[in-house]
Amino acid sequence: MATAPLIDNPQHALKQLQQQVMFLNRMVAISRLLNSTVDFNHLLQLIMDTATEILEAEASSILLVDEHTGDLFFVASSGTPQEELSQIKVPMEGSIAGTIVKSGEPLIVGDVSQDSRHYAGVDDSLGSFHTQSILGVPLNLRTHCIGVLEVLNKCNGEPFNQGDVEILLSLASQAAVAIENARLIRSLRDANRRLAELDSLKSNFISIVSHELRTPLMVVLGYAGFLREHSAPSATGEIDMVLKGARQLQSIIDQITNLEYLEHGLGDQERVCFKLQDLIDEVSEQWRPLADGKRQTLRKNFPARPITVCVDRSQIGLALSNLLNNAVTFTPEEGQLEVSIRPHTGMVAVSVVDTGIGIAKEKLERIFDRFYQVEDHLTRHHEGLGVGLSVAKEIVELHGGRIWAESVVGRGSRFTFMLPIRWDDAVADVKREDVR
Repeated sequence: MATAPLIDNPQHALKQLQQQVMFLNRMVAISRLLNSTVDFNHLLQLIMDTATEILEAEASSILLVDEHTGDLFFVASSGTPQEELSQIKVPMEGSIAGTIVKSGEPLIVGDVSQDSRHYAGVDDSLGSFHTQSILGVPLNLRTHCIGVLEVLNKCNGEPFNQGDVEILLSLASQAAVAIENARLIRSLRDANRRLAELDSLKSNFISIVSHELRTPLMVVLGYAGFLREHSAPSATGEIDMVLKGARQLQSIIDQITNLEYLEHGLGDQERVCFKLQDLIDEVSEQWRPLADGKRQTLRKNFPARPITVCVDRSQIGLALSNLLNNAVTFTPEEGQLEVSIRPHTGMVAVSVVDTGIGIAKEKLERIFDRFYQVEDHLTRHHEGLGVGLSVAKEIVELHGGRIWAESVVGRGSRFTFMLPIRWDDAVADVKREDVR
């Protein structure tokens, strides 16, 4: 009858088994953490603690290759503050860590005092710690080595062995993945932060330029319209060219503003209470020179008493400006334009009416879609990106209102939006005023 072989040293075998179980538990913990956290420092510290404890070493560390200088620098070390580590540089040539990186193979140095490759500058920088032996393995990532994982000095004085090498290689594979992930995340965050800064600079630049261009443009339009009415007929052609160029510039400015809203959204609202008539006066004045340039009559139709709304003034102003832009653009010379206010129960309706070319019934449903053009893109006579009406719709709906259009081809259009209202008194009388 066969008998089971006797184990010469049961305590040693039990200790090895316990070490294996500890190692497997730690590897599971590291794998879980690697898949659930982006805390680079926490993960590296866990790897350091695991290497030190399982291999019964006095210390452990990770060095990475500096992409700019080619030297090695410490990214983590057990028991050493990061501030001190960042000051320690290890040369690639003539060092143990450098040898491991260049060879891509593990290395055991039983007595560093007998090895000229040991970089004594590390011990000098750390003060009381004295390195006696080193086990180092490469941090291999796909086709290249990014650094070294080291453990220093067995606590029991025994030398490092091949079993220690296998354990450290397993930890190194986890460390290499963690470091690469952290680098990618850091690079992505840096890139996103830089993009956000550039985007903010671009938006601020566009906002400033658009604002600064409007005032001199209005002056050009105003004087060009005046000259057109009072100059000799021989100069009419040249003045019309000036007016056409100014109108194109005005259109470009408005399109840029609308595209900024489409790209970045409407942002946070700053609602204030003000008289709606005041805002319409302000926006109408901005468009008066363009209307004058086409000899259009722009009128306002207001209730006799003020109507107060509590909205984001700049956003509602942009919505109204887009409707007026549309009216001026699609109304021929000597046409009629009107902006009116009509109070309803709990709401107020603002309408922009024109005697322009009108819109076919089947196209009314789509005119508020982004980039939709009423005219065919190959034969159209009016410029624009088709975003003004869609921006107006988004603004009005964000304020709890609605917007719609009515039109008859060849006779003109009426664009109306309704907003929640707060008015001082019920109004019945209407005041009609020419803006020309």
